[in-house]
Amino acid sequence: MQLNSSLAADFSAADDAPSTLIEAAYRRIRRDIVLGVHPPGERLRIEHLKTRYTASSSTLREALALLVSDALVVAQGQRGFSVAPMSLADLEDLSYVRSLVEAEAASQSLVHGKDEWEARLVSAFHKLSLTEERLAARTPEVYEEWERRNFEFHEALVGACGSPRLLEARARLHLQAERYRRLSALDGPRPGAVHAEHEQIFRFALARDADALTMVLRRHVRRSLDVIRDSGLLGGRPVAGGKTA
Repeated sequence: MQLNSSLAADFSAADDAPSTLIEAAYRRIRRDIVLGVHPPGERLRIEHLKTRYTASSSTLREALALLVSDALVVAQGQRGFSVAPMSLADLEDLSYVRSLVEAEAASQSLVHGKDEWEARLVSAFHKLSLTEERLAARTPEVYEEWERRNFEFHEALVGACGSPRLLEARARLHLQAERYRRLSALDGPRPGAVHAEHEQIFRFALARDADALTMVLRRHVRRSLDVIRDSGLLGGRPVAGGKTA
């Protein structure tokens, strides 16, 4: 199971069914972690998960092992599994690596992208712009729509990259950052410059200006870090049980 295609399925039509029981459990638990149903630090007890996800112990262990590789779950030896903690230090490191990977994937897309790539990018930016007009509502439903459109826009941007491994690494990092994006969007001040940055990214990409695109992408990827750090949402210490430590 490739992470990139599985992640995309989270934002696709409801009839895009998982191919195995393990993938189904993996996707459901992963989304619940991202949505905060299972908060940072929570013990993921197999017996409890069996009831919630109507899956066997072996299926759940396989699904949790996949989530360990995504860095969303921590294996605790004989003690089982728990949701990975969140911290300002982790977000700083994640933002740094994401900025490098995102910029490189986008730069490669500028080199290889043809007419089809441009058309997909134009369509994705238009849909994202319409959603960003509704962000003032500041509701979970609108945010979920924005997250999907934001994902599609950035996927379109790097769609001509040509390196499966680079795209796989990028998708994994995107997923790891989603919990932090949600925290900054729903619990912290919403930065008014998000749409302006997306517009800059779009125009620099169409102009094939790799240097300018790299600069704005790195700033864009670090936006959640800036919001969370400035607002003290994490306080520089790990978050457990969904509350600031």
